[in-house]
Amino acid sequence: MSQLPTQILEGRHEPLGSLARDGGVNFAVFSEHAQHIELCLFDGGGARELRRYALHGPHDGVFHGFLPGVGPGLVYGLRAHGPYAPEQGHRFNAHKLLLDPYAREIVGHFTWRAEHHGYELGHPDGPRSLDTRDNAVHALKARVAVPLEAPSPRDSAPRIAPAEVVLYEVHVKGFSTLHPDMPEALRGSYAGLAHPAAIAHFKRLGVTALSLLPVQYAIDEPHLADKRLHNYWGYNTLGFFAPDPRLASAAHRDDPAAVVAEFRAMVETLHANGLEVVLDVVYNHTPEGNEFGPTLSFRGLDNRSWYRLVADDRSRNENLTGCGNTLNAQHPRIAQFVLDSLRYWVQELGVDGFRFDLAPVLGRTQHGFDPQAAFFAALRQDPVLAGVHLIAEPWDAGYDGYQVGRFPGRFLEWNDKFRDAVRGYWLGSGKVGRGEFARRFTASSDLFHHGQRRPTASVNFVAVHDGYTLNDVVSYSHKHNHANGEDNRDGRDGELCANFGVEGPSDDAAITATRERVRRAMLATLLLAQGTPMLNAGDEIGNSQSGNNNAYCQDNAIGWLDWAGADLELAAFVGTLLSLRREHALLHHGRWLVGPGNAGPGDASIAWHSPAGHEMQVHDWHDGGEQAFACLLRATGDAAASLAMLFNPEPQPRGFSLTSQAWRLLLDSSGELGPQDLTPNHILQVPARSLLLLRA
Repeated sequence: MSQLPTQILEGRHEPLGSLARDGGVNFAVFSEHAQHIELCLFDGGGARELRRYALHGPHDGVFHGFLPGVGPGLVYGLRAHGPYAPEQGHRFNAHKLLLDPYAREIVGHFTWRAEHHGYELGHPDGPRSLDTRDNAVHALKARVAVPLEAPSPRDSAPRIAPAEVVLYEVHVKGFSTLHPDMPEALRGSYAGLAHPAAIAHFKRLGVTALSLLPVQYAIDEPHLADKRLHNYWGYNTLGFFAPDPRLASAAHRDDPAAVVAEFRAMVETLHANGLEVVLDVVYNHTPEGNEFGPTLSFRGLDNRSWYRLVADDRSRNENLTGCGNTLNAQHPRIAQFVLDSLRYWVQELGVDGFRFDLAPVLGRTQHGFDPQAAFFAALRQDPVLAGVHLIAEPWDAGYDGYQVGRFPGRFLEWNDKFRDAVRGYWLGSGKVGRGEFARRFTASSDLFHHGQRRPTASVNFVAVHDGYTLNDVVSYSHKHNHANGEDNRDGRDGELCANFGVEGPSDDAAITATRERVRRAMLATLLLAQGTPMLNAGDEIGNSQSGNNNAYCQDNAIGWLDWAGADLELAAFVGTLLSLRREHALLHHGRWLVGPGNAGPGDASIAWHSPAGHEMQVHDWHDGGEQAFACLLRATGDAAASLAMLFNPEPQPRGFSLTSQAWRLLLDSSGELGPQDLTPNHILQVPARSLLLLRA
């Protein structure tokens, strides 16, 4: 204690968080409504409080101070003093030690305890009561980080052109935990994702960007802790500047600095192998939950600023996320926090883009979602973020939360209409006709062809982490989520799927053959369609979750990829599809396709034909009894570059009349037909439930 300064100097009000500089450490904390904030220093393990200092300020809503003679490794927390007036939206409670929202290193292991709540659990007044127990011993603390050295892994990023991007959505732990070629010490870790065995798989497939499920520091929800389950997916972020130690290799998990180093090394290695890294980020809610939740950080620092509160009852949180609370991104300081976090992951840790979970929250104003909201304006003009991918999950859980097609500028958006159209068409539901399928196959111009947006704005997928795996889409007719401990009530009801005769695995050769055909046809549709394709990790090897369509808490064999049962022929098929996509520019055209008579320089045209060979007319599109059809793609001025795709979702072969031109069959998704030359006006028997690709 004698080595610590007796007083804290005024310091600077920026940057926010803690920064080792000039022979000391500067601290800056935002709170618009606190009366004063204390900096609390702890021993290296975070067990014993050593000294408190009252920060100076506020200066434009920021409390600040500079401690000379200390440096990286200093462990600290915060205590905010102010009114405890829930009816006014204020929940200050100085008995609760708070985690710095800008913490880059987090010390401790979180467990749910009553002391973490700002009110007395079980008290008749509920959240309006005040809990005076000190939680410091059990609270997570921040540790002052060593400033990261240049260069950043971002300096060597491959920077893939938008039209070339192929996303691979993957969970860091789930990918390699059961991988037979992975050293045991690296399984389930950042280092495992960058191991040569993993990189070889990504390259064989031909994907260009790994879209990682959340890697920011997350904690489990209390209801999962009660059931001895874990939030495996990680959509419960508490530390928005810190990589989650649970995803580091075992040797590094207890050293926050080593976790950061391992993450940076992963990004650098992936970059060196031509792969970009996109993070799934959760700037829509925090683990503090609704008004009955704990006081861990944001709530205690300034509940009224950090969260959206119900207008006529500020004691309650507005829940637009389904997770209890909603970050108030329209507040300038909260928007700054999100942007500061994004810049940190780009500049210091090297990532290449972000997928924003429940992204409409970031554009919510007092009047609903606004594509021109202040946060989007700030994001789009930010010079650091100008060169990274921005991907929106374009729906949240609030009123008018479905906003597919309405995000601004260069945002890409998850397109669930593509998923539903492709599944409905190939599963034979009879609910998806040729017109809807064609619209989605050509990048959903009805949703995205406006405001200078490109076809790449449509992120196409047939399965993602949230829902059935592709194998389960064709193997189950209803969800099987009992392992989640909620009596099968959780997860999406009515998700498009079909078991083709038997629920779950089957030894019936006819059933398994049908499933295989449909699965391959959907993969071919996904990877040959216009737009930005996204493959769900494991779908290329036939991975199953036993019919669980909400495996968010299954940190076990249900959630991990089953490499022992990997279908390597299917993986090779995916590699072939992506090789064809790279080889033929018409399969990833950067502009919107136009009609045959409207193509100009640099354009590509598309024409739709019936199996009989004539160009589709209005009445053909409305013929609900006919599902098979074809499309013809041509590059302006280059007839030799023409491609044709024939679609037959029917359970029997169909004859297709080809145009008066010679063709080369490049691909039959069913595997019945091999590459061959076809003469003009040939009648080609297209196998059941298959997609064929031909080159002029």
